[in-house]
Amino acid sequence: MKSERPRQLSTAEERRETVLRTAIGAFAARGYWGTTTTEVAKAAGISQAYVYRLFPNKELLFTAVVEHCFVQVRAALERAAAEARGSSPEAALEAMGDAYALLISDNDLMLIQLHAQAAAVSEPAVREAVRQGYARLVEYVRGASGSTEGQVQEFFARGMLCHLIVSMGADEVDAPWTRTLTAGIRHF
Repeated sequence: MKSERPRQLSTAEERRETVLRTAIGAFAARGYWGTTTTEVAKAAGISQAYVYRLFPNKELLFTAVVEHCFVQVRAALERAAAEARGSSPEAALEAMGDAYALLISDNDLMLIQLHAQAAAVSEPAVREAVRQGYARLVEYVRGASGSTEGQVQEFFARGMLCHLIVSMGADEVDAPWTRTLTAGIRHF
């Protein structure tokens, strides 16, 4: 029987991964419009020309970052669904919700999602990447949890509310309006 060795990344694949990881931080900090490929290249320790060899334009780099973040979200939801306490739709959704709340405590991932949603308004390629990412997530959550349409909608609505709470630091303000928004919402 043939032994399986870990897959070795080529230099180009390694550079692509490095650029993606670097671009996440850059785009999270300044958004789609505020980030240049020059900044990404400098932070990754490569030339701008090499960035363009890996990603022919900023739009393709940003959509690759968006897709990478959706993959991270999906992986977290899969792990949570596999470890859910019970097999009911509610147990699966609760586990996935907790995993998502933990995941967005990494502000870079949450910021990429927020910047992508903002850019999707006027950038068709970004809009398509966001649509495809959510399409895959919705179908995964529906299938993995066995939830109703209403439960799936509520799950995603709570996720968007989590974004709002975390992005404006609502949990740091003790006021009636923040207590209303944060009631029953767990975050890390």
